Amino acid sequence: MMRYFILVAVFISTLSALNWSSDYEAALKEAKKEKKDIYLFLGSEYCKYCDKFKEEVLIKDEVIKRLKKSYVLLYLSRDIDDIPAGLETKPIPRHYFLDEKGKVIYTTIGGRSVEGFYELLDEVKEAK
Repeated sequence: MMRYFILVAVFISTLSALNWSSDYEAALKEAKKEKKDIYLFLGSEYCKYCDKFKEEVLIKDEVIKRLKKSYVLLYLSRDIDDIPAGLETKPIPRHYFLDEKGKVIYTTIGGRSVEGFYELLDEVKEAK
């Protein structure tokens, strides 16, 4: 029971740090409505590299602003959330760029600096 409590507490603190949705179906609906793609960050509650990426990149205002121009933001934890069929959950951190129907446009793994993440966004734009 204590383990469950700790897991829930960690999950809540992670969501509040990112303040992102963890509802895949709602993200698809929002993407369709706003005519945007989805950026899905897939992590784990026990992944120090995921935490580092969130803390050093994904909470930066300039990064969020750039992401929100083109993407609906979604965070899923492989420890807590139901991961849609067809999406790999190992290794993490994992980045998925999906269209409004959930089709994978681009995927990659690993943490990055802000500059490295911007380079990734440029790669995704070119691949699309």
